[in-house]
Amino acid sequence: MVGERSAQIPAAPAIPATPDAQARRRNADLGPTFGAGIVTALVGFTSSFAVVIAGLRAVGATERQAASGLLVLSVLMGVTGIVFSVRHRMPISIAWSTPGAALLVSVGAGRAHAGHGGTSGYREALGAFAVAGLLTVVTGFSRRLTSWIARIPAPISAAMLAGVIAPICLESAQASVRLPRLALPAVAVWVILGRFAKRWAVPASLATAFGGLALDPATRGHLTGGLLPTLTATTPRFDIGTLISLALPLYLVTMASQNLAGIAVMRGYGYEPPIREVLMGTGAATTLGAPFGGIAINFAAITAALAASPDAHRDPNRRWIAAATAGALYVLLGLGAAAATALLIAAPPLLIEGVAGLALLPALGGALTTALNDTRYREAATAAFVTTASGITVAGIGAAFWGLTVGLGLLGTTQLRTKTTTPGNVAHQRNAASPHSTTE
Repeated sequence: MVGERSAQIPAAPAIPATPDAQARRRNADLGPTFGAGIVTALVGFTSSFAVVIAGLRAVGATERQAASGLLVLSVLMGVTGIVFSVRHRMPISIAWSTPGAALLVSVGAGRAHAGHGGTSGYREALGAFAVAGLLTVVTGFSRRLTSWIARIPAPISAAMLAGVIAPICLESAQASVRLPRLALPAVAVWVILGRFAKRWAVPASLATAFGGLALDPATRGHLTGGLLPTLTATTPRFDIGTLISLALPLYLVTMASQNLAGIAVMRGYGYEPPIREVLMGTGAATTLGAPFGGIAINFAAITAALAASPDAHRDPNRRWIAAATAGALYVLLGLGAAAATALLIAAPPLLIEGVAGLALLPALGGALTTALNDTRYREAATAAFVTTASGITVAGIGAAFWGLTVGLGLLGTTQLRTKTTTPGNVAHQRNAASPHSTTE
């Protein structure tokens, strides 16, 4: 009886959580979100800033100008990332164009051989940055231009990107042989962590290289400059050859490898980003930052997944906090641009490019896979890759432009040949050649 009576006693009503308790629960849930934002910024910055510095130096930037470029890029992508994320409550991550920085290394070498290096070459590169930003703004206004860029076959654009990256990746092997004391420890750390903590492999290898440089008496003797970066403005110069060989490829490689890829990542996690607004905003910021050495900013592609995935927060409507956190940390990391630039510039140039090559190896593997996977595009993609990787300069125009041109041209002739040799066309040609044909 007692058991039956107790079973009939209604349960006490649940006491609703107080507003303070609900707030504490929400804030507790944000721990992993802030962590994801911190990881996004650290990985995005440390894994590729050596590529940015190497690219700026390749087109003639001084140490102060390179530090200024790194600072303005960090601030611009941090501020725009915060604005877009807060405004739209989406994890819209903004990054600098790592493929664009890699393009500078290859184009800079070609321009130097052609007599366009030094101060003049740097000013011409700044003009190309500004024009690439304006092209991105125009793309944001024009749906037709966006669709045109999207219609460039992915294998061809990937082959051009692979051709830009491959020579830098080769420097990792060169550095291991020619600078074994500095390069091999960094490579070993990259290999080991690549098996257990892939996300941190490149930052750790960079830290290892930095450690070796800091302990090297020769390096310490060449460290100059202050610890805080300063913005250094330089008047851009607009040269038609540089605009064709650098501005156009920079625009195309940034659109195809960064913006379109970043949009795909966002959509893969269920978001529909404000594409036109982001393109116009990042394009305008790129143009404004060009006189200070800013290369290009765009949708983040690889690091976007860190802030947009369920690991950042189980509620998709709260993940924007991760992207905003990453933006704030990018601004803070930019304050270390002068020290990072000074340390890298004091190092042998081959070591800088070797570390940059390690950072770009995954991108090279992905680009080659995309370029060569489809047999219909393989021949044209291979031609685009070889032409771009050759580093040629023709009529003052760099290899990236010619690689894209050769790839698209060969693809067009291949498709035309395929159409003329279809079974129906072949049968028609045989009937036309037959002695029983009534056609004279």
